[in-house]
Amino acid sequence: MLPTKAYAAPAANIPLEPFNFERREVGPHDVLIDIQFCGVCHSDLHQVRDEWGGSIFPMVPGHEIVGRITQVGDHVKNFKVGDLAGVGCMVDSCRTCPSCQEGLEQYCETTGMVGTYNGREIGTGAPTYGGYSSQIVVDEKYTLKVSEKLDLARVAPLLCAGITTYSPLRQWNVQPGHRVAVMGLGGLGHMAVKLAAAMGAEVTVLSTSPNKEADAKELGAHKFVVTKDKAQLKEVTNYFDFIINTVSAPLDLAAYLNLLRRDGTMILLGVPPEAPQVHAFNLIAKRRRIAGSLIGGIAETQEMLDFCAEHNIMSDIELINIKDINEAYERMLKGDVKYRFVIDLATLEN
Repeated sequence: MLPTKAYAAPAANIPLEPFNFERREVGPHDVLIDIQFCGVCHSDLHQVRDEWGGSIFPMVPGHEIVGRITQVGDHVKNFKVGDLAGVGCMVDSCRTCPSCQEGLEQYCETTGMVGTYNGREIGTGAPTYGGYSSQIVVDEKYTLKVSEKLDLARVAPLLCAGITTYSPLRQWNVQPGHRVAVMGLGGLGHMAVKLAAAMGAEVTVLSTSPNKEADAKELGAHKFVVTKDKAQLKEVTNYFDFIINTVSAPLDLAAYLNLLRRDGTMILLGVPPEAPQVHAFNLIAKRRRIAGSLIGGIAETQEMLDFCAEHNIMSDIELINIKDINEAYERMLKGDVKYRFVIDLATLEN
């Protein structure tokens, strides 16, 4: 077994603290990654507080992992020692169901995807521990190649925020000529702006805060609409082909559905605490749709990383010491981050 240092939540609503545990030995198809950086996702906060239920403690969060490979199993074909590599939101799935066979492991129909943390290994039932740690052992099939061209710390959030926004843009074939609105300019939203703009779409940010306009334009948005301004909303009624909705707070969807053109689609990425209410007429009148999207499969995540390397797309981050993770969580609750915290795991040793 491989002794590993980490930070973990010992129980729900208890601050994270140093934690030592053992990773499994490197198997024939595994790689061992020395973790250099790990992004802090808002879902980490939900999980350590057991807000979604079913949390497994002690919990080592983190599923936006990048680092360098230090050991490979005897049968590993696609990686070698010294390669940069990444691990996203999952580390396994059943591999045999129709979704897995189609490269959509995130929708695994048999076991469900095995989360990088707060999951259980198939076969052993052992809990999975995430990237707030010094190293991780992962099957090469669930490991991703990372380009040497990009700032590694800024690549880390691509493994969740990046693929969560890239996947629906690809699923709905966003391209030049499309009008895409992005609701919410946080960790997910700022990546949606960058990616949609790189795909050639006209991008508009919808925000309650007028002081975010300069940031939105700098990220690549072509237009900005203050949603509290009824006149501005009226100007974009029946305007958009797609709305990427990253908002997790309660909101009235009806006002935003009216911004969609006929056959337009609102894609839900955020998870509000209560189910949104929608009158059927808002959909029927213009044949509009509401859809949802999760992360992407392994192949699509690799495609996203390659796309980002080609277009020089990275997350905007604030790099933090792992000892400051509890403070970072409090700041996340206040929206005090632009746009993603990333942990420097070199600080774990100090």
